[in-house]
Amino acid sequence: MNIVISKPDKNKTRQRRHARVRGKISGTSERPRLNVFRSNKNIYAQLIDDVAGVTLASASTLDKDIKDPENKTDAAAQVGALIAKRAVADGHKVVVFDRGGYLYHGRVAALAEAARENGLEF
Repeated sequence: MNIVISKPDKNKTRQRRHARVRGKISGTSERPRLNVFRSNKNIYAQLIDDVAGVTLASASTLDKDIKDPENKTDAAAQVGALIAKRAVADGHKVVVFDRGGYLYHGRVAALAEAARENGLEF
């Protein structure tokens, strides 16, 4: 008799958590949603107006403005600073933070803290 122990799919759990949160928060043109997506290699941030269905600004570790990060957490902090500068330049100072179902820890926290330090309020 074989006993199979199945582990929960972490990404499926994250997607379920993200969908639950998306039902509760939404971005507007006055207060857009700062969305974070984290892959194994890169991190992406977008300012989204959910009413109009448009992305107002974006930044990621694939941008040319990201300078030689020491590690992925440092890269996330640079992305946070970059999205904040782009948002403030477009006149969006107050946002709603959407961590995308990820825990507020590590790269997600580094991005959020850097965005706050560079002028975003959430």
